[in-house]
Amino acid sequence: MVLIGLRWVTVAFAIFYAIKKGSLTTWILLSMIIGVEIGLNYPHFAQNLQVLSKIFLSLVKTIIAPILFSTLVVGIAGHSNLKQVGRMGWKSILYFEVVTTFALIIGLIAINLTQAGAGIVLPEGFNQELPEAKAQTWSEVILHIFPENIVKSIYHGDVLPIVVFSVIFGIALAMLPEKKKKPMLDFSESLAEAMFKFTNIIMHFAPFGVGAAIAVTVGHLGIDILTSLLKLLFTLYGSLLAFMLLVLLPIAYFLKIPIRKFIRAVSEPVSIAFATTSSESALPKAMENMEKLGVPRKIVSFVLPTGYTFNLDGTTLYLSLAAVFVAQAAGIPLTIGQQLLMGLTLMLTSKGVAGVPRASLVILLGTAASFGLPLWPIMAILGIDELMDMARTSVNVTGNCLATVVIAKWEKEYVEPEGEINFD
Repeated sequence: MVLIGLRWVTVAFAIFYAIKKGSLTTWILLSMIIGVEIGLNYPHFAQNLQVLSKIFLSLVKTIIAPILFSTLVVGIAGHSNLKQVGRMGWKSILYFEVVTTFALIIGLIAINLTQAGAGIVLPEGFNQELPEAKAQTWSEVILHIFPENIVKSIYHGDVLPIVVFSVIFGIALAMLPEKKKKPMLDFSESLAEAMFKFTNIIMHFAPFGVGAAIAVTVGHLGIDILTSLLKLLFTLYGSLLAFMLLVLLPIAYFLKIPIRKFIRAVSEPVSIAFATTSSESALPKAMENMEKLGVPRKIVSFVLPTGYTFNLDGTTLYLSLAAVFVAQAAGIPLTIGQQLLMGLTLMLTSKGVAGVPRASLVILLGTAASFGLPLWPIMAILGIDELMDMARTSVNVTGNCLATVVIAKWEKEYVEPEGEINFD
């Protein structure tokens, strides 16, 4: 009882600090702390808060299609540099695949060192229903990139088909004479500015949506399943931290990216992604903050959404680690070659899952089945998947934000803003 009282006193001091600070990022972090407290102390009540997180996610999803369309069209047609679009494309894909390969290797090394799956036992009475798994072929992954119906893609929130449509539309608009191009270009510029203002309005609701999402997660999980799988959880969080320190940080340091400003720029999008377990929810704010950091809008609007399909660093690391965990739990030894093959398969089939909470689990199920691994160890992962999803989604967002700065540097178009930057 005393401990609970002390925790709430700490929360009260944190609220006072947030009021004094007046920063939206501070309020979001505070809402996460309050959400944890509500989830721990009032788990049944916490489930009723899910409506707040769903409202926030729904509002964010309404922004994505218009903001992607308008910024890409302005970025391509407004500058009429079609060669740069192609150049940014191959540079982005090259960078994405190199970095995700490092993520794959770190995940495999981590799980082989900790042996987190060895001797795993499901908690007594634990019962979870596994989601239905459907293995996706490589041809299906490729076909999914190209929209058969743009309205359908917008309705389902498929980021990459929207990007492909917008890029082709922007190229077509750039080919028109100035007189015919200008009205559509002016409309797209106005739409882009309006959608960024729209984002700012919605972000004032973020503390409520984020706090509610955390409360629901903590209230749903409880403590029992968490304590039995701490080794797996620590392995994932530790390996993701190692990836950021050993891969992302050296990239930023080598390219002389302003690390402190970058951390401030990504803190709010990452907080949103962490709480909602969806990279998609952080996309509008991430785009806005990267532009404030000095990355041109045309690069942000092209690289960031593309990264949501090809640059899933956190998801790739998690999948490689989780696949070996399943084999360890089942007592099936895998050679290094088998592990690499499985990891590469997961890396290829995971393209385009960033916007969907816990879609990685479905991919893991399909791959485990295709490699002849039993599915019961995934029951254990399912119990803490929400906590694992928080971490991998945060790294996905961080990696993609860094990618925009890397490509801007590579294109020699990055200009570091002077003085303090207001990212709220």
